[in-house]
Amino acid sequence: MSGIRAVLDRILPGNRVFVAGSGGEPSALLAAWNADPDRTRDLHIVTSAVPGINGLDLESLHPTARVTGLFMQPAFANAQRAGRYRHLPVSYAGFARMLAEDLTFDVCVAQVAPAEKGRCSMGPAVEFLPLALRRSREVVGLVNAGTPVLSASKSVAADDFVAIAEVDTPLPTYDTGAIDDASRRVAEHIAPFIPDGATLQVGLGKTPAALMQVLTRCRGLRLHGGMFGDGVVELVRAGALDTDWPHRACVFVGQPELYRWAAQQNRLGLAGCEITHGAETLAGLMAFFAVNSAVEVDLWGQAALEHASGAAISGAGGAPDFARAARMSPHGASMVALPATAARGTRSRIVLALSAPAVATLPRTDIDIVVTEFGAADLRGCSVVERGHALASIAAPQFREELEESWCKMLKRL
Repeated sequence: MSGIRAVLDRILPGNRVFVAGSGGEPSALLAAWNADPDRTRDLHIVTSAVPGINGLDLESLHPTARVTGLFMQPAFANAQRAGRYRHLPVSYAGFARMLAEDLTFDVCVAQVAPAEKGRCSMGPAVEFLPLALRRSREVVGLVNAGTPVLSASKSVAADDFVAIAEVDTPLPTYDTGAIDDASRRVAEHIAPFIPDGATLQVGLGKTPAALMQVLTRCRGLRLHGGMFGDGVVELVRAGALDTDWPHRACVFVGQPELYRWAAQQNRLGLAGCEITHGAETLAGLMAFFAVNSAVEVDLWGQAALEHASGAAISGAGGAPDFARAARMSPHGASMVALPATAARGTRSRIVLALSAPAVATLPRTDIDIVVTEFGAADLRGCSVVERGHALASIAAPQFREELEESWCKMLKRL
């Protein structure tokens, strides 16, 4: 803890502190707070920590500390009820606007690479950091030997830090795991909709990883999204990308090999979320295809991304920003991809109505195509009635008859 004391001493009770998430998580600081919870007394911590990537432990903080974040998960339920965790139901673009117009911080914690020529690279995670830096009274730095210098990333002047701690901690990683057959089939159903030269946004997970493998046969693809995962390496090596276009995301998130590869390339650039998710940027994308996952899609054609089995498990992220942009993009499309079933095949993810208390993260007006391993429902130009039938047709076979009967009964009430 001694190496980080200079940073800890700048964060005082009552401060509002910005702490980055994803690949920019300052894990040495979090470990120091866990070891000495009194250091978090009366703090208001605002973070972009992401479930499945970052290990934010609310119970290890002082009972008077409050945390505001963009993602919910079951482990935060008690803290939310007690007012110690504040889940903001906003997209990444919405949070970027809050940072630009409303929020200010006493301290911004920035994890960066060792300085070169007086500047410290943000490494594989830019995200909300440029905005938070501008909105903070003081900036403290964790100069992490484990953070690679990326020429295609943003940087901070070393002189901007009022305190620095030199640390050596591994970056957070994301492991997709083995790609299952269902994910491969979903990817094969998506691929025919993606033409050569398309602008593409894809998230993380088994289906996105499978899709990246399938799309290696494409040419001239343009990447614009929130995250670059391990699959982008295959696209680059296969020659699938447009070499003259500025591919952008706000973070790299994957295995350590991805971070090492990112440090050696300059084709894929990083920018802040105010740019990658900004309406002005997205409005200029032609043939933009956004591929987002979902927990459920109902027969009205709206998708839930944040709740499963009655529990809050995530947040909106960038999906609403990209889905709306793709829906409006000339020659583009907003796509939702999901396995047809959950709970080992005992529950359909294509449902008559979203399960309570789920909310529609993506409204039906922002979804063009829904894909499962059983096919693709192209909803463009379909009436309300036709959409329901099309969606029922891509449910798992054992649920189709029930869905069709329920939909027909629903229609009698319209």
